[in-house]
Amino acid sequence: MDWALEYAPPMPSQLVATLSGLARHADKKGRGTYPSVARLAAYACKSERSVQRDLVELRKLGLIRYGDQSKANHLPEGKRPEVYDLALELAVPDGRAGRDEVTRASRVTLASSRRRGGKRKPSSDPVESGLTGDVDVRGDVDVTGDADVAEGVTSTSQEGRRPRHPNQLPEPKEEPKDSGPPPASDSAPGPQSLFDEPDAPIQLTAKQQQDADFDAWYALYPRKENRGKARLAFAAAIKRGVKPDHLITALHKHRDHWVACKTETKFIPHPTTWLNGERYDDELTTPANRWNGPAPTAPISMTDEEKKRALRF
Repeated sequence: MDWALEYAPPMPSQLVATLSGLARHADKKGRGTYPSVARLAAYACKSERSVQRDLVELRKLGLIRYGDQSKANHLPEGKRPEVYDLALELAVPDGRAGRDEVTRASRVTLASSRRRGGKRKPSSDPVESGLTGDVDVRGDVDVTGDADVAEGVTSTSQEGRRPRHPNQLPEPKEEPKDSGPPPASDSAPGPQSLFDEPDAPIQLTAKQQQDADFDAWYALYPRKENRGKARLAFAAAIKRGVKPDHLITALHKHRDHWVACKTETKFIPHPTTWLNGERYDDELTTPANRWNGPAPTAPISMTDEEKKRALRF
């Protein structure tokens, strides 16, 4: 938890809750974490699809990677989440609130990646003392009190304690300026810290979005076989014009059908077969002659009279 909240490199803030949820279930070396997507969504107060996008972005940033999938083998097939390892080797020495050069560079990189092609503000002047561009990478970590003000003593009382020459007149006080709202043309003051900026939504590429959709679909499929081929078949279905939501909705119906028919996992088609065969468009019907109740029992023996009556029919 400490690594995700403090020592992991700077990241878009919407990823922190998901990363913290993964870290909560990892071992001391950051390995073998496999909370379900639903659990991560509950931790982060997000939808499951948003969590899937977070996982894609965290893998892209190198903060997590696929781990030993066998650690989840004790869970039922079809309900096994992905196993991840945390990249604990990526750490900010003094934490994300630190002032070292590595942290400053990471903040500047993050701020630059969150800009969306805006022009440089005309009021921007060259910045000294280690600041970069328009972003105050120091945040508010080095804000201190007035050097001339003693602790617990206001500046007025401090001035009153200094001796004044008899001929020295008190300096006239400035009349307070109009305290009304600033004109509409005045721009509002910018944020005091990089982390006060509003978060821009993560813009996934088409490939990243497709990977997130496939991960959500594959996590639901009860039979895990040939993930790589299944990914290609999923991409081919999308290229044919099939919507990811349609594939996920159809899979939910097939799962219910397999449960109703008590289909064993080994008789469920491979994911690639299901996709290439366009099984998502199948019409599913439960056999009418299927009896899910107790098997009927026949009498152990019949008397001669019962046999005669039976032969009459």
